[in-house]
Amino acid sequence: MPADNPQLLPVLMATLLGLPFVGFLVLFAFVAKRRTAGFVALLLTGAGLIISMFLIIQAPSQPLTLHFDWATMASASFGISFRLDSLTILMLVLVHFVALLVQIYSISYLHDEPKLCRYFAYLQLFVGAMLGIVLAGNLLVMYAFWELVGLSSYLLIGFYSERAAASKAAQKAFLMNRIGDIGFLIGIFLTYHYVGTLEFSALTANGAGAVAPTLMGLCLFMGCVGKSAQFPLLTWLPDAMEGPTPVSALLHAATMVAAGIFLLARIHPLLSPDALIVITVIGTITTLWGGYSAVFQTDIKKVLAFSTVSQLGLMVAAMGMDNVGGSMFHLLTHAFFKAGLFLSAGAVIHTVHTQDMRQMGGLKNVLPTTFVAYTMCTAALAGLPFFSGFLSKEAILNGAFDWASAQNDNLAYIIPTSLLLSSGLTALYMARQWRLIFFGDYRSENVPLTQAHEPAWLMRGPIMVLAGLSGWIWFSINPLSGHGSWFFRILPMAEGPTLSWLAPVSIGLVLLGGWFGFRMREPKAIYSYVRLSLDYGFLDFFYKTLIIRPTLRLAALLNRTDQRVVDRLVNNAGVATVVLAHLTYGFDRLGVDGLVNGMAWLASRLGKLTRSVQNGRVQSYITTAVIGLLLVLWWLL
Repeated sequence: MPADNPQLLPVLMATLLGLPFVGFLVLFAFVAKRRTAGFVALLLTGAGLIISMFLIIQAPSQPLTLHFDWATMASASFGISFRLDSLTILMLVLVHFVALLVQIYSISYLHDEPKLCRYFAYLQLFVGAMLGIVLAGNLLVMYAFWELVGLSSYLLIGFYSERAAASKAAQKAFLMNRIGDIGFLIGIFLTYHYVGTLEFSALTANGAGAVAPTLMGLCLFMGCVGKSAQFPLLTWLPDAMEGPTPVSALLHAATMVAAGIFLLARIHPLLSPDALIVITVIGTITTLWGGYSAVFQTDIKKVLAFSTVSQLGLMVAAMGMDNVGGSMFHLLTHAFFKAGLFLSAGAVIHTVHTQDMRQMGGLKNVLPTTFVAYTMCTAALAGLPFFSGFLSKEAILNGAFDWASAQNDNLAYIIPTSLLLSSGLTALYMARQWRLIFFGDYRSENVPLTQAHEPAWLMRGPIMVLAGLSGWIWFSINPLSGHGSWFFRILPMAEGPTLSWLAPVSIGLVLLGGWFGFRMREPKAIYSYVRLSLDYGFLDFFYKTLIIRPTLRLAALLNRTDQRVVDRLVNNAGVATVVLAHLTYGFDRLGVDGLVNGMAWLASRLGKLTRSVQNGRVQSYITTAVIGLLLVLWWLL
C-alpha cells in the first residue's frame, strides 16, 4: 500500500465496484439518451480500466483485505470482505479491457437496435457482477456476485426476447447454471463446517486444506462445472450463441466462463488429491468432447462456442494437475484471441447476414482486415508458434507430462496424451471453419457479393487490437517458450524440466490437423459420427431421455393423481361437509330451536294461566281453593 496515502486503495476498490452499477441504474432508467448510451458505458468502463491500470503501479506488496461485519449468530460470524492481490489486479485489467473493446464494437454493431440503452445497462450490470467476483474476499461475497453474473447473463443471452430460440437458450443457461450453483452453495456450507471460515486469506493459509474432505472440494468445483461449461453441464454454452455476438465475445470467451477457472485458482489449496484427480478427468473429457462437437458444426458461432468449451476443459485439467499458473496464463491469452474470433465472426455475420458457414465462402478479398485478424486469432487458438496460444498451451502440456511422470501409474499418461491430441483436433475444426468462411466460392443467398464490405472502424478497431494481442511478444521474448514470461512472476507455473520433444510434436499435430481440416469434404449429416458432433455428443438427448421426460411423466402422473384422487377426496369431503352442515342446520332449527321455543311457549302459557288466577277477586280465590281441595281429596281417596 502506498505510504503517502494508506486510504487510497480502499477508495479505488469501492470506485471500481460502484462505477458499473451506477452505469446500470443510469442506463436502465433511461436517464441517458439512446444516442449517448454507448458513450456513457464507454466512459464508465474506460474509467474503470484506468483505475485498474493505476492499481498495477500502486499494488500492495501483500494481499489487502477489507472486512466488514455483516451478521453474527451465536458463535458464528459472517462478514463482507474484498481482496486485492496480484491475481485480482490482473483480472480487473482483463475484464475492463475486453469489456471496453466489446462496447466500442457494440456501438456500431447494434446501431439500429431500439433497445440499445437496455443492452448497455445489462452489460454494465454484468461487468459489475464480474468485478464483484474478482474483488471478493470470501466465498460468501463471491457467491452473491456469482448469482448476479448468472442473472445478467440470462438477460443478455435472452436479449432478443422476441425470438423463441433466444428465450429458450437463456432459460437453459440459467437452469443448468443453477445446478452447478446449488453444488457450489453446498460446498460453501461444508467449507464453513470443516474449516470454520469462508475468508480466502484464511483458506489459502498453510494447513487449511488438511481438514478439507474430497466432497467439499467437489461441491465447490460444481460451481465451475456450471459456469465454465464443463462435462456434463456444457450444452448451454453453444445454445447461448443466440445472444448478440458482442455478448458472446465478452461473456462466453473472456469473462463469465472464466469465472469458474478463477474460482479454482482461489480455492486450489482446499482441494484434496482425490478431488484434483476428478477435476483433471472432467477437464480432459470436456476438452475432447468440446473439440469433437465443434468438428462438423455449420454455425460459425457454435464452432467458436465449442472451441471455448474445449479450451476451458484444458484450463480445468491444468488446475487439477496443480498447474495454476499455466491455467491462468492460458485464460489470459485465450481471452484475447477468442474475443477477437467472436468479434471477427460478428463482422462476417454483419456482412453476409447469416451464421451458416455453408452460406459464406470467398470472403478473403472482400473482408481483408477481418481475414487477417481471423487468421491470427485462429493461429493462436490452434497453438502455432509466434502466437500467444502456443506459449500458454506449451506451459500446460509441459506441466501435464511432468505431472504424469510423478504419478505411480502409467495410466496417468492418458491425460497429457489426450490434451496433446486435442491440439490437433483444435487445428482441424478451425482450419475447416477458416476454409468455409474465406475460401472457395461465395455461396450466400442473402447478400450479393458486390454488396459485401468491411464493417465500420468502430468494429474493425477492436478486432485489430485483439488480433495484435494474439502475438507472442506481449507475453514472452522467446516465441517458442513461455517459461520466461512476466506472467509467471505473478503466478508461478508448475515446476519441472522443459521437454524438448514436446514443442515439435505439438507443432506437427497442429499442422497435420490443420491440413486435414482445410482439405476435408463436408460429409452428410445422416452419418452417426456427424450426428455425434452436431448433437453435442447426444448429451441433450440423454438429458431429455433420462431426466426431462421422466420428470415430465412423473409430473403428469402426479397431476392426474392430484386431479383424480386428491381433488376427488377433497371435493367429496367438501360435499359431505355441506350435507352435514345442512343436516346440522335442520336439527338446530327444528330440534334445538323447537325445544327452546316450545319451552318458552309453555312458560308463556303457564304464566298467562297463573296471571288469570291472580285477578284480585275473592270469589275466584274461593273457587280455586275449593277446586284444589277437591283434587287433593280425590287423590287421597
